[in-house]
Amino acid sequence: MSFANVLSNFSNIIIPLIIFYIVATGIANKVNVYDEFLEGARDGMKTVVGIMPTLIGLMIAVGVLRASGFLDFLGQLLGKLFADFSVPAPILPVILVKMFSNSAATGLVLDIFKTYGPDSRIGFLTSLIMSSTETIFYTMSVYFLTAKVKKTRYTLPGALIATLAGIVASFWIVKYML
Repeated sequence: MSFANVLSNFSNIIIPLIIFYIVATGIANKVNVYDEFLEGARDGMKTVVGIMPTLIGLMIAVGVLRASGFLDFLGQLLGKLFADFSVPAPILPVILVKMFSNSAATGLVLDIFKTYGPDSRIGFLTSLIMSSTETIFYTMSVYFLTAKVKKTRYTLPGALIATLAGIVASFWIVKYML
């Protein structure tokens, strides 16, 4: 049996093992596991209901921007500004949209893959950017809304710097590693 088969089989049983461990630990500590599960599920549903308006608002806003052609226009406009830095115009909307919605950015990525191919330089760059950046505004709105945080302090600047670092690293990898 090869190492890949062992890993594959291990990954198939790890989740059931974790669930079994949690249930066994709860029973050993005389905790009513089923009631605790139901209470957690109720709290989870309250969280979903609380963040749903934010999610819907973000998804609609990104959908409207994409359908109107504004993102393509913005990409072409910014592409001219960043042409000296060898930044492809189709990448810019992905970078901007990724800060708000991963699923909308994934749609843009698929468009890039259809046009240029996933194994192209721009396809590889797009994949790196998607994997090294975060949906900043979505994550902040969901987590801070759920935790009822009103003052975000340095979260936004820190998240923007981390995203910029991921983008710069992606460009560096594509430039010097390919």
